[in-house]
Amino acid sequence: MKKKPNVIVFFTDQQRWDTTGVHGNPLDLTPNFDRIAMEGTHCFNAFTNQPVCAPARAILQTGKYATTTGVYRNAIPLKGHKNISECFKEGGYNTAYIGKWHLAAKEPVPQNEQASYDYWLASNALEHTSTPFHTVVYNKEGNEVFLPGYRTDALTDAAIRYIESQRENPFFLFLSHLEPHHQNHVDDYPPPPLYRDRYTDRWVPPDLASLGGSSARHLGGYYGMVKRLDEALGRLMDALKSMKLDKNTIILFTTDHGSHFKTRNSEYKRSCHEASVRIPMALYGPGFNGGGRITDLVSLVDMPPTLLDAAGLEIPPDMEGRSILDGRKDWPDDVFIQISESQVGRAIRTKRWKFGVTAADRDSIKDMDAPVYAEQYLYDLEHDPHEQVNLIGFSSHREVSQKMGERLLSRIEKIEKKKASITYNEEIRSGQRKVSPEEVQG
Repeated sequence: MKKKPNVIVFFTDQQRWDTTGVHGNPLDLTPNFDRIAMEGTHCFNAFTNQPVCAPARAILQTGKYATTTGVYRNAIPLKGHKNISECFKEGGYNTAYIGKWHLAAKEPVPQNEQASYDYWLASNALEHTSTPFHTVVYNKEGNEVFLPGYRTDALTDAAIRYIESQRENPFFLFLSHLEPHHQNHVDDYPPPPLYRDRYTDRWVPPDLASLGGSSARHLGGYYGMVKRLDEALGRLMDALKSMKLDKNTIILFTTDHGSHFKTRNSEYKRSCHEASVRIPMALYGPGFNGGGRITDLVSLVDMPPTLLDAAGLEIPPDMEGRSILDGRKDWPDDVFIQISESQVGRAIRTKRWKFGVTAADRDSIKDMDAPVYAEQYLYDLEHDPHEQVNLIGFSSHREVSQKMGERLLSRIEKIEKKKASITYNEEIRSGQRKVSPEEVQG
C-alpha cells in the first residue's frame, strides 16, 4: 500500500511577491523557492484575499473567506469552522503547528483555540513574545519554550526535529515564520548580522522607487530576512532528503500578504494594491512536480482544498476555494479581496483590471461589511502594473468601472450572502470637478 504523502506548509509573513527570482528580483534572494517554483508548480498570479494577518491566516486554515469565518480583522479568534488540521487528522495524519498563530484571544494560546493540532509549539503574536535572537513560544500545555538561534533558524530547527520524530508516520506540518514581518516595538526589519549591509541600496521595486515610503530605510533588512528564510527552506529540504522523505513530501510555500512600505497608507499593508495583495506561491512534491507555471488567478482560499486533494482526502463541501488540481475548468478569472482596519473596502482583480470600493461611513474595526460602497480606484494593470494612475474619473474608463463594479457586486452577493450597491462619483465623471493628483495616485 502506497504511503500517504507528508504535507508541509512553509509560511512567511509580509513577503512581497517580487522578492523572488522567478518574479524578476535580481538579487538572488530565493534560489530554493525559485527551484521549487520551476521544478514544481508555480502559481504565478497568486493573491491574498485579505491583506491583514489574522484574516489571511484564517482563510488558509479553513478555505473560507474572512467574512465567512468571522475573522475579518485582527484580534478575533477562529472558532466554529472546521480547520484543515482536522481534515488531515481524520485522514490518518499526525498534525503539527510551529511558529506564529495569530488566531486566538490569549497568550499562550489555550488548547481549545489550537485548532486540534496534535503537536503545538507556537505563539499567538510571535512579534510580541520574541525578538530576532530570543525566540519564545509555548507548548500544547501553555508552558514557555525558548528556542536558540536566529528566529527563522530556531523555528526551522524545531520543524526538522518534529519531522524526524514522525518519519515513519504521515504528517501535516504548518511552519509559520514571522520573517520578513517588521519587529513591531522598534519598527525595523532586523536580519541576521551582515545580511542588512549586503542588500542595502541595491534593487528597488518600481512602485517603491516611485513612491518612496520607508523603503530606503527598510529594504536592506527586509531583503536580508527573505534571504535567511530561503536558506531555511533549503535546510528543510536537505533534512527531508537525508531522511529519505523528499520523494513523498508535498511543500506549499506562501505568505499572508505583502508590504508596501508606508507608500499607500501609514504602515505596511491593509491596502488592495499589488504590493500588499500579490504574494509568492509554489507547490512541490508528489502531484505538483513538473506542473509548470499556472497563470490563472489563484488565491489563499484555494490552498486548503488543493492540499487535501493532493493528499487524496475529502474536501469539505463548505470550503469556498477550489483545488488547482481539478483541471481548473471554469476557473474564476478574478480574485475577490476584502479589507479591514484601514477601511471597510472590497476589490476585484482580473488579469488586466483592478477595481476597488470603500465605505467611508463605516467603522473599519467594528464593521465587517457595508450595504453601500463608493468607487475608490481603477487600475489598468496591463499598462500601469505598479498602479501609479487611478483611472476613476476618466470618462474613457466609465464603462470599465461600471462593468467591474457589477462583477464586484456579484462576488459580494455570492460570497457574503448579502446585496450591496456602489455609488459612482458623477461630478468627476461629468467633468464638473477635476481629479486631484492625490486621487490620481490612489
